[in-house]
Formats: sequence, C-alpha cells, structure tokens
Amino acid sequence: MAQTTSPTPTPAPKLALPHPVNDRKVAIIGCGFVGSATGFALMQSGLFSEIVLIDVDHERAEGEALDISHGTAFASPCEIYAGTYDDIADAAIIIITAGANQKPGETRIDLVNKNVQIFKGILSEIRSRSCAGVLLVVANPVDILTHVCVELSGLPEHRVIGSGTVLDTGRLKHIIGERLDVDPRNVHARILGEHGDSELIAWSSAHVAGIPLEDFYNMRANGSYEEFRKEISDIVRNAAYEIIRKKHATYYGIAMAVTRICGAIVRDEKSVLSISNTMHGEYGIKDVALSTPCIVGKSGIEVRMPPSLNYREQCELKESARALQEVIASLDLSIE
Repeated sequence: MAQTTSPTPTPAPKLALPHPVNDRKVAIIGCGFVGSATGFALMQSGLFSEIVLIDVDHERAEGEALDISHGTAFASPCEIYAGTYDDIADAAIIIITAGANQKPGETRIDLVNKNVQIFKGILSEIRSRSCAGVLLVVANPVDILTHVCVELSGLPEHRVIGSGTVLDTGRLKHIIGERLDVDPRNVHARILGEHGDSELIAWSSAHVAGIPLEDFYNMRANGSYEEFRKEISDIVRNAAYEIIRKKHATYYGIAMAVTRICGAIVRDEKSVLSISNTMHGEYGIKDVALSTPCIVGKSGIEVRMPPSLNYREQCELKESARALQEVIASLDLSIE
C-alpha cells in the first residue's frame, strides 16, 4: 500500500531552565533491579561523574551505591552515593524507575493503579524543588506514567520523556539481525505506540542499510516474508513476558536502553529515538503519551517527528492510543 504523507514535525518550545544544571550529574529514583542495573550501566558508560541513588529504603540505596562504586577503579572516576530528594535539583537527568514489579502473567497496564499512587508521592517531591533537568520515566506502564508526569510534575512537557519503545526497538533489531545474519546496528526498523501489548512495528519503512527489509529478506532467507514478520512480531511482543517467566524480572536490556537515551541528552546528540511523548493531533491522536520518533538532545525533546506510516499502521497506532486513553480516563490525577 502506498505511503501516506506524515504530519509536519512539531518543534518543542524553547523555555529557559530554572537554573543551570550539572551536565555530569544524574539522579536515579528507585533502587530495585532496574534502578541498580541502570546505575551500574551508567557508571560503566562514563557519561556522568556524579550518580545519586534515591530509594524509600535508604539503606538499600547505600548498599547499591557502595557496590557500584567499587567498580569505578576499573572504569571512569565517578562519585556514586545514596542521597535524598534535595540532591535532584541540579541533576541533568532524573530517572524514575521506582514502582511495583510486574508479576508473571501481569500486563504492564495491570500495574497502573499501584504505580500512579507511588508516582504522586515522587512528583510531589520533584515539584517542590524547581528541578532543572530532564525527567526520564522508566517505570511501567511507562506511557501512562509519562502522561502522569506531564500532568503533575510541573515541568515543561519537552523535558518529560518516557523510555517508551527504545528497548522494544532494540529487541526488534537484535532479532532481525539474528534471523538474517546481519549486524543489528544496520537494521533500521522501529516499534511505535504503547510499550506493551498494543505496540506496532512500522514494517513499511523498515530497511537494512537502505535496502527495503522485504528485499533484504529475499536476499538472505527462504520462505514467506509475511510469516517472518508474524514470527518476529510475536517474539518481540512477548519478550518481556518470557524473561519474567524465566527469571522473574527484566533489567539489563532496559538499563542499556536508558543509557542510550541519557547519552543522547547529555551529549546533545540530536539522536532520533522512539521515546514516549505526548501527542498533539498527529494522526488524530492527542492527550496521550506513546512512542513516536523524536529528536532528543540536551533540552529533552527538541522536535517530534511523526513517521511516515501506511494506512494499516496508522490504524494500529490509533488503536494503541485508544487502549492507553481508556486507562488514562480511569485515573485519579488529583493532587492531594
């Protein structure tokens, strides 16, 4: 089916920061599996010289900080410590991983009511401190919680982003690369919409080093391309459930995805990443956060880049948005 013309990219507003940030400082709120793995990955990355860990269980945060800091002798110099919310005001990035864990058989949406209540308390602390950096939401369901943060954090919208489908897209590239025996870094394909069951793969624009994916598939494999697509879709959509079933949690992959997003921000890379962001009429979708490609730099979202989608993909994106909007409509977002 012919491609449709995508909406004009929407620039983010350029608003002044409350005060200068420390570009080499990151704060991580939540020291569970995801938070601690993220701290470890960021320590190894060399992106930051100061990492503050915050958790309701302060002793747990101290233990994680000690454990991670002992690895700095083999990496780059970095001060890693357990702190409080008073330490977040000048952080370049505030990462929220805090929340209830997803249990086997439980969808990300099932987590929503528990985690919205947790986020209300966290956002109250953030609002009271005039934070100057970018707020990066990682806890699930990430799209719903990104919407909650846009509504309740008091921060400009372009400085509130969710990790969205960055990890899903990484999984997609890995699996396609594995199946077609090519470096996944040369696979250019994206997952859009919800980070969850209603996500969609933008097959119509997928390519490998400029070669349409279907043509590349026919060069490297036998069999039905449609069956290949169905198999890949099922594997990617169920990847988290499979990992949770086998080891009860996922954390390494998302830690690497968060590190990638942080790199785009602190290095002002202007990288295009499929992060969770608030829609404003693109494809007829508004008042919901979901993943579409955005240019990410020092100020967070610099430009929203609605992708070119065929009719079927546009319908799937709208269905994904509707699934999220139904959940949002049931939330109590009043500030106590």
